Amino acid sequence: MSSNWRISSFNGALLAAYFIPVWTIIAFTIMVSPIHGLYERPSVSIALYASDHLHLAKMATVRLAWLLALARITVVAFFAVFLAMAAFAPFRKSRGSGSDEALAVALCLGSVLSFASMMMASKVGEIEALRTHAAELLMLLGTAIVMLFETSPKRTAEAPATEASAPASELSLQQP
Repeated sequence: MSSNWRISSFNGALLAAYFIPVWTIIAFTIMVSPIHGLYERPSVSIALYASDHLHLAKMATVRLAWLLALARITVVAFFAVFLAMAAFAPFRKSRGSGSDEALAVALCLGSVLSFASMMMASKVGEIEALRTHAAELLMLLGTAIVMLFETSPKRTAEAPATEASAPASELSLQQP
């Protein structure tokens, strides 16, 4: 196993292992049957909020369901890109933490979606949906906090090699 795996990369891979299958199944359920899929447990808070507070018509509810499915598939796609970039060792070694951007986008979009769903669940009184969205939000925010405070790995092997190759006279900033 490679020694340049960071804690945030490992945590992101665990999150991707959860979010990719779960949110893909939810999104495809919504795509196949928008109204029925919207009123299932993972999305019921959004559906109830839309029907109770926004008074949407049937076609507007279908559009909302498809928009929700698109948002979930977008998060899944960024998690998949992160996994592909993190798993490909030559890419990971040559560019350091190139997969962090894909993970950051997935965390940001997923957190916004989970937070909005959690707020809607609290407004309509769906306790189980509230717990589900709160747990997802805490997982996403935990990884984001780890990414924020984690320092990048130091490259000790490259630092002495650059110092030894250049003479001390060339390193001076004051050249006549």
